[in-house]
Amino acid sequence: MTHLRLLALLIALPAAFVSGDATAQTYAERLGWDAGTRLLILHVDDAGMSTDSNIGTIRAIEEGAANSFSVMMPTPWVPEIVDYIKANPEADAGLHLTLTAEWNLYRWGPLAGKPAVPGLVDREGALWPTVADVATNASVAEVTTEIRAQLERARTMGFEPTHLDSHMGTLFATEGFLQAYIALGAAEGIPVMFPGGHNTIAQAYFGERTHAEVAAIGRAVWDAGLPVLDDLHNDSYGWPRADKVANYVAAIRKLQPGVTMMIMHCTAPSEIFARISDSGPSRLGDLEAMLAPEVAAALREEGIVLTTWRELMQRRRALTGI
Repeated sequence: MTHLRLLALLIALPAAFVSGDATAQTYAERLGWDAGTRLLILHVDDAGMSTDSNIGTIRAIEEGAANSFSVMMPTPWVPEIVDYIKANPEADAGLHLTLTAEWNLYRWGPLAGKPAVPGLVDREGALWPTVADVATNASVAEVTTEIRAQLERARTMGFEPTHLDSHMGTLFATEGFLQAYIALGAAEGIPVMFPGGHNTIAQAYFGERTHAEVAAIGRAVWDAGLPVLDDLHNDSYGWPRADKVANYVAAIRKLQPGVTMMIMHCTAPSEIFARISDSGPSRLGDLEAMLAPEVAAALREEGIVLTTWRELMQRRRALTGI
């Protein structure tokens, strides 16, 4: 699988969507932290995809530095991770809104059902394998139906998510998808992962014009009563396993003031996982890094403040008096 960087997809947003310049004040400051504070969410994607993914996620949270994760609701091992969430109600657990099924021999379909969202499924009746397929074949109405179905299933299972984000960045692929994603979060009062601040790490993925557009979308998300990220780090998927610890340490030391989310995929791959994906070594490397004393030391030495989506939304609500 080619891992699609979320911010690269923002380049595709038309200029007509928004315009404006990035604000100098960080969203961390707006949420009440002192100027210069460097906050970090160490976020594990893909919980629920497999039992190996669940084991890795839980170990990264309970034994390591990671402090947040999100669940792929259409995937087979969701009941196991939801059972963990219900036993740990303070967990920072969100929805990894999923519109693709990218593995050749391990597939899943839409929770809304094929008749309700025919543009989201391929010839096998599974979700499309690529973001481009979804953007080409699915309507905004179908995407809206499916992401609402994923939230409804979570709630039916007794799981109220702390945030929403997007598997493979599919919800960033078109203006309409992005609007549906933000609208769901705004309507339900659930934070959406969106980097609308200075984007020091992310700025390489888009030019100055698009950076201004993205900053304006961030302001709109904030005005909807939701917290906004200042930056997003999404490089770790491509790092070799042997380099993971050193690369995480270097990335932590380079963090700028504001709220940054760092995405990873922590898995404890069994021999079965190799039948799903060849990404096992990379995912194991992420888990090893979260367990590594060098990473914990870097966080401590740099004075990084770990935060969660739960805390961000609590602070955002306090500002609005809700």
